[in-house]
Amino acid sequence: MNSRLRLVVAAFFLTASLFAQSPATSLTSDSIYDKNCAKCHGKTAEGRHFGGPSLVTSKLSADETKAIITNGKGRMPKYAGKLTDEQITALAAEIKALSATPQK
Repeated sequence: MNSRLRLVVAAFFLTASLFAQSPATSLTSDSIYDKNCAKCHGKTAEGRHFGGPSLVTSKLSADETKAIITNGKGRMPKYAGKLTDEQITALAAEIKALSATPQK
């Protein structure tokens, strides 16, 4: 393989690996998620048996998700007063982006 072809192949794989980052990476690497959500929804946001449901398969809008995080629902506590509005908005957007991505 000539050096030019090797360079093209290397650039392709580098670019592909950069774009292959899952939205789950941004959500589950978020320290707010890790501290407040992972204990029930799991470290990968796929839910936990006897815990919170999967966020990966959520069909809720970002606004609905934000309302649930803010006010709580069922066994989920409310996070109004514990998290800022900006933190709640960011979590809701990350969850929406995660659930909008086709899963393998």
